[in-house]
Amino acid sequence: MDQTVIPSTVEHTRSVFPEGLTLDCGSVLAPVEIAYRTYGTLSPERNNAILICHALTGDQYVAETQPVTGKPGWWERMVGPGKPIDTDRFFVICSNVLGGCMGSTGPRSLRTVTGENGVSREEPWGTDFPPITIRDMVRAQRLLVKQLGIDRLFAVIGGSMGGMQVLEWAATYPDMVFAAMPIATAPFHSAQNIAFNEVSRQAIFADPDWHGGRYWETGAIPARGLAVARMMAHITYLSEEALTRKFGRRVRRGDEPVAGGATPGALSTFGEIFEVESYLRHQGSTFVRRFDANSYLTITRAMDWMDLGMEHDGDCAGPFRETRTRFCVVCFSSDWLFPTSQSRVIVRALTRAAANVSFVEIESDKGHDAFLLDEPDFDRTVEGFLSGAAEHAGLSSRTLKGH
Repeated sequence: MDQTVIPSTVEHTRSVFPEGLTLDCGSVLAPVEIAYRTYGTLSPERNNAILICHALTGDQYVAETQPVTGKPGWWERMVGPGKPIDTDRFFVICSNVLGGCMGSTGPRSLRTVTGENGVSREEPWGTDFPPITIRDMVRAQRLLVKQLGIDRLFAVIGGSMGGMQVLEWAATYPDMVFAAMPIATAPFHSAQNIAFNEVSRQAIFADPDWHGGRYWETGAIPARGLAVARMMAHITYLSEEALTRKFGRRVRRGDEPVAGGATPGALSTFGEIFEVESYLRHQGSTFVRRFDANSYLTITRAMDWMDLGMEHDGDCAGPFRETRTRFCVVCFSSDWLFPTSQSRVIVRALTRAAANVSFVEIESDKGHDAFLLDEPDFDRTVEGFLSGAAEHAGLSSRTLKGH
C-alpha cells in the first residue's frame, strides 16, 4: 500500500480566529483556522449567500479542481454559472469542516507542547485533538460567515454529513438561515451506521503503522487500515442495483476483465478475482493519498454523536419550534445508509414544529451517492426549491456576473 502522506505544502484560502471556539465537550480550541472557497458574487445587499456543507470525506473544493488529487470538484456538476446552484445569481461558500485535513483546524494541525525538560516544540494534535460534534462544525462555519460580512444566509445545502450540518444550522442559528435543504441525511445516526463507523475505526487501529495515532513520528501512515475503512464505507454509499449494473460477477484475467468467468487456471484465492474487488481496492488506495486517518476517526465520531432530539427529551421537533426557515428534505429511494424512513422522521418533526417543509423522494437505483451523481430529477428539485425560495425572499432575479 502506498505510504504517501497528504502534502502539507498545499496553500489553502483560510481565515484565522484567534479567540477560537468553546466546544460541546467543554474544551476551548484556539486559535481556529477555517479553509474555504467561494464562487460567484456577493450582492450589495449581502442576501444571496448559499453555504454548501460537505460530506464525511469531502472538502471545500466543491466547484474547482481539487489541488491534491487534481480531480474536478466534488459537486462541479451542480455548482457554477447556469447550473442548479447558479453562481451567476448566488454567492456560494464551502468550507472544510472543523476536524478536517484540507486546511481547517484538525488533528493534523500543529500545536505547541512543552516537554518534561521545559522545551517547547510544535507537533500535530493527533489523537489529542478534542472530540467535536456536528454543532461544533457549524459554530466554526458561523465564524467564517460572519467574517465575510453575512448576517443571514439565503440557503444552507448539504448531503449526508453535510445534511446533518444543514439541520444543525437551522436548529442552532434559525435566524441566520432563510432556506435549508438537507439531502440524504438523518436527525441522528442509527445504530447500524454507528456500527459501520466502528468497524472502519477498528480497521485503522489494527494497522501496524497506527502507532497509537502518532504515525507521523515514523514517517508512515496507517494506509492499509484507512484503505479498508474507505472500502467498507464505500459499499454503504452504493446500492445492490448499482453494484450489479456496474460490475455484476465479472472476473479478471490478468489486466483484462472477462465476462462470465475464467478458466480454473486463471483463478487465484487472494488475487483480484472479481472486478468489484479491484474497484474497492482502487477506492481505498486513492483515498489514503488525500485523507488523514486521525481526521477520519474524529469526523466519524462526530457523526455518531449527532442527535437533534437529545436535548429535547428525544423529540426532534424541539429544535425547530417557531422556526421561520423554509425546508426541502430530499432522499433517494435506493439509499440504505440514510433511507427514506429517516428523512420522513425529519419531515414529521418539522411538521409538528409547524415549519414550512416540502419533501421529495427521488427514484434512483444509485444508492446514497446519488446526490453526487447525474440525477436530472434531483437537479430540477434543487433548482426549483432555490428559485421558489428566492422569490419568497425577494431576491432579485438578475445575474451578478461581472458585478
